Formats: sequence, C-alpha cells, structure tokens
Amino acid sequence: MTRSPAPGPAASPPAEPSKREWFSEVIGRTRFVVLIAVIAVLLVSFSLFLQGTLLALQTIWESWRDTFSEGIASQKGELAVEFLEIVSTMLKAVVFYLIGVGLYSLFITPLNLTSALGVESLADLEQKVVSVIIVILGVTFLEHFVRWEKPLDTLYFAGSLALAGGALVFFQRVHRGTGGDLEQPESKLRARQELFEYHTEQRHIEDRDVELAEAATQAKLEGKADAQEGSG
Repeated sequence: MTRSPAPGPAASPPAEPSKREWFSEVIGRTRFVVLIAVIAVLLVSFSLFLQGTLLALQTIWESWRDTFSEGIASQKGELAVEFLEIVSTMLKAVVFYLIGVGLYSLFITPLNLTSALGVESLADLEQKVVSVIIVILGVTFLEHFVRWEKPLDTLYFAGSLALAGGALVFFQRVHRGTGGDLEQPESKLRARQELFEYHTEQRHIEDRDVELAEAATQAKLEGKADAQEGSG
C-alpha cells in the first residue's frame, strides 16, 4: 500500500501592494506626460525642416533664374546670406529634434539613436543642445557680417553674441564630465551597430553596461580616470 505524499505547505497568496508602492507606481507612470512635450517639439522640428527645405528650393531656383537672366555678377552677398539663413533654419530644426528624441529616450524608452549620439542623461542633452546653439550664434553673426550694412551695429551685435557664446562655453566647461552615466565606448558602438546595421531602434541596457558605468564612476571618484575618458 503506497503512502500518499504529505501535503506541502499551502502557497501563500500574493501580497497586495501597499499604499506606498501603489502611489509610487502612479507617480512613476506620470513620466508619460513627457510624450506631450515630445510630440510638440518634434512637430516644431519637422515644420522647421520642411520650411528650410522649401526655402532652399526657392533660393536655388531664384539664384539660377537670376544667373541665366542677369549673369553671374547678379549673385553677390545676398545669395550667401540667403543660404546662411537656410543653414540657420536647419540647425534650429536639429535643436528641437535633439530635444524631442532625447526626452523620449530619457523618460519613455531608451533609443539606440540617442546612445549613438552620446545622449545618456539630461546633462548630455544640455551639452548637445548648447553646442548646436553656439553654432547657430556663429551662423547668425556671419549673416550680419556678410551684409555689412551698419558697421557699428554689426560691432555691437558681435559683442552681444560673444557674451552669449562665452557664457554658453563657460556652461559647457563647468558641466563637462557630469553626464554620460552609461556613456562607454562599447555600449555606444553596440548602439550604432544595432541602429544602422540591424535597424533596431529600441535600446536594451545589459548588465555589463551597468557594471562598466559603475566601474568608470568609481574610477573617476578615486581620480584614476579623467572625466572625459570613456566618452567615445
């Protein structure tokens, strides 16, 4: 006669989440409100890209039309200014695009695109945006310099841009090395490979990435590594 197996311990019912855990879950889900800003900023970016493209086509058409009708001598400084305005418009579109995809990657789902660009934190996003803004300031001054209508006003304008650009450069110097908590050469190269070769948009953060980031952070705290080392 076989003995029936002794009944095991009864499975305990799953513990209900506490009020604190439930509230933390609700607060964490509020991050999706960032999607409103992401959509709005990307719409602005796409609009600027479209306007820049239309402006480029119009400028190219008018420049060649005037060249064939009036000769090459008709294309003077104004043509360079018009093309610089196109560059300025495109750079502004890039700023809004970086902000849009950066916010999405930071708050919603990590993207290989932002990792390949070196945007791993809000500090990295600030650095990229500030860099493009500095270029926009330079292009804006170049537009006024090519026109050269009022030398004194151009000088004042250059001084104001120099102050603004200097403040932005100082901001970059102060915040250098504060971002990039996962900014390692291996993870960035893998992100580029997944994005451009395997066409995978969503980024998967592996345990090795976290270990490398922790080791790099510890090395920086101990003074064994430079703040910019590992930025790739």
